[in-house]
Amino acid sequence: MPLKAGLIGAGIQASLTPSMHMREGKAQGFDYQYELIDLNEIHAAVDDLPALLSEAEKRGLSGLNITYPCKQAVLPFLDDLSTAARALGAVNTVVLEENRRYGHNTDWWGFAEGFRRGLPGADLSSAVQLGAGGAGVATAYAILSLGLRELTVIDREPERAASLSAAMSVLFPSATVNAGQDVEQAMHRVAGLIHATPTGMDKHPGMPLPADLLRPDLCVSEIVYFPLETELLRHAQLRGCRTLGGGGMAVFQAVEAFRLFTGRNADAGRMLAHFEAAMTGNKLS
Repeated sequence: MPLKAGLIGAGIQASLTPSMHMREGKAQGFDYQYELIDLNEIHAAVDDLPALLSEAEKRGLSGLNITYPCKQAVLPFLDDLSTAARALGAVNTVVLEENRRYGHNTDWWGFAEGFRRGLPGADLSSAVQLGAGGAGVATAYAILSLGLRELTVIDREPERAASLSAAMSVLFPSATVNAGQDVEQAMHRVAGLIHATPTGMDKHPGMPLPADLLRPDLCVSEIVYFPLETELLRHAQLRGCRTLGGGGMAVFQAVEAFRLFTGRNADAGRMLAHFEAAMTGNKLS
């Protein structure tokens, strides 16, 4: 019997998650089937989540990854949540086991592990984060878990930045977390920049802040990975900044989900190589 898992979300046909999971399963010598359950393709909506979860259980799936627009909507239909998923109020990984549904959030760990590996020795005294949406919640939790001492959150919707700052202040009382509105003022005195908005994606090109606010002493981390080199990363590199692309978060959240679904540790380097090959159009067996 093959091990089976899947991804539920809308507009997910271009996702690299299935290939990362299945190639790693093949490399470890077991039959692993990973399917896309695209709400757009099956003409379903968030309201259909209970039926989709039940169907997955009946078909013997060991787990489901959850993406937009279902990360919060899935919560009422789960039996238990991990500490991180409860704190973040969002689930991207559901383990189906013995008629119970366990919700996890591997997004934050994915960002944290990518940051730890990609920017070793980064100055964690202070950072500005642009974006307080679903991805921003995960990146804020991650960077504060790594020991960041001061975080300023800025969002186009000030109330969203204020809400995230308040929540993180409770979870990380030893850190200083504030909502900001003036990007230029906030950037003058920080060691790092975390970008957690869609700006820079193929469908949303551009810069999330003026390029002249980037200084050579900054560490700049990005969540966007379509394309791998965003305008932000390109400008940051030209100015001598240390940079981290969004691919690490995508890969390492999958590394942890693989472990939860299969009970086996993934080879992170191998999964990263699979991801990079897929992004560049190269074939990798």
